[in-house]
Amino acid sequence: MDAPIKVAIFGGTGQTGSLIVDGLLASSTNFEVLNITRESSFHSDSNEKLRARGVTVIKADIKGAKQDLVEILQGIDIVIVALHFHALLDQVSLAAAAKEAGVGRFVPCHFGTPGIRGINLTNDLKLDVLDEIYTLHLPYTVIDVGWWSQEALSAAPLPSGRTSHWFLERMRIIPGDGNVKCAFTSTTDIGPYIARVLADPRTLNQKVLCYTDVLTYNEVVDIIEKESGEKTQKIYKPAEKIFEDLAAGKAALEANPEDWEAKFKVIMNQYYNSYGLRGDNTPRIAKYLGYLDFQELYPDARGETMRMVVRNTIQQGLKGQSQHH
Repeated sequence: MDAPIKVAIFGGTGQTGSLIVDGLLASSTNFEVLNITRESSFHSDSNEKLRARGVTVIKADIKGAKQDLVEILQGIDIVIVALHFHALLDQVSLAAAAKEAGVGRFVPCHFGTPGIRGINLTNDLKLDVLDEIYTLHLPYTVIDVGWWSQEALSAAPLPSGRTSHWFLERMRIIPGDGNVKCAFTSTTDIGPYIARVLADPRTLNQKVLCYTDVLTYNEVVDIIEKESGEKTQKIYKPAEKIFEDLAAGKAALEANPEDWEAKFKVIMNQYYNSYGLRGDNTPRIAKYLGYLDFQELYPDARGETMRMVVRNTIQQGLKGQSQHH
C-alpha cells in the first residue's frame, strides 16, 4: 500500500469540515487524517467520535505562536481549513506557518461559490487570504462546491412539511426571476469530491469548481413539485429588494459592527446578487475566472442529482412524520 497522505484539517467537526473528513476517510486513497482543534474542544463528543474512526486529534490555537504551528505541521502533506466566515483571516498566519513547515498543499477555506472582488464580503476575505498564499509561494488548491443542493429546498417548501427538516425560513426566497443558472452540489458529495481533487496532482496550484447540477431556481422548483406531487408557494425576491435590503444591512452594520443579524443580512443579499442575479456560480464563469471544471476532470463522477436529493429528502420527511405519529 502507498504511504498515507497526511492531512491536517482545521475545523474537522464543523458543518463543512465534518463532510470533508467523511470523504477523506471513505476515499480509496490512503489519507491519514488529523483534526486540529482548540484546547476547549479537545475532549468534545465530536472529537471523541473522530478518534473512534481513527482520526488523530491535536490541540493547537490557530491564533497561537507561529512556531507551535510550524512544529505541528512538520511532515504534513495537505492542510485543509474549514472555518466559520468570521475567522477567515486567521488563515494568514497559518499559511505562513505551513510554508515554513514545508506543507505540500494548502487548501484555504473556500468551499462555496466562485466570484470576483467587490460583490461579496465573504468572497473578498477569501481572496485576501489567497493573495497571502500567492505572496508566500505556498503550494495550494482552491476548492469551491457551488451552492448546497439541500439548501435550495428552502426556496420552495412543501405544504405537507415533507422537506421541513431542511427548511430555513431566512432562505425562503428565489432571487431575481429564478431564471439564472446556478451550480449545485449535494452535501453527500462534498467530501468525496474534495478527496478526489486532493488525490490528483493535476489540481496542485489550481482552483477547482466541484458541482453535480447546473439549474435555475425555477427548474429546482419544477423538480420539487414533480417529485412531490404538491404545489409550492414561490416567493421571488426582485433585484430592487435585494439591493434595498443590502443597503439597509450595511447601514445597520455601520451603526453597530457587532450586529450579527445585519452582517447576515448583508452576506445573504450579496450571495443573492452574486449567484441569483449575476450568475457568478456557474461552470462557465468559474472557467473564465481560471477554475478547472470537476466534471471535465472526472467524467466518471456520479453525484447525487437534484432530483435524487429531492426524492431522498421527501423520503426522510415521510419517515420523520410517521415516527411522530
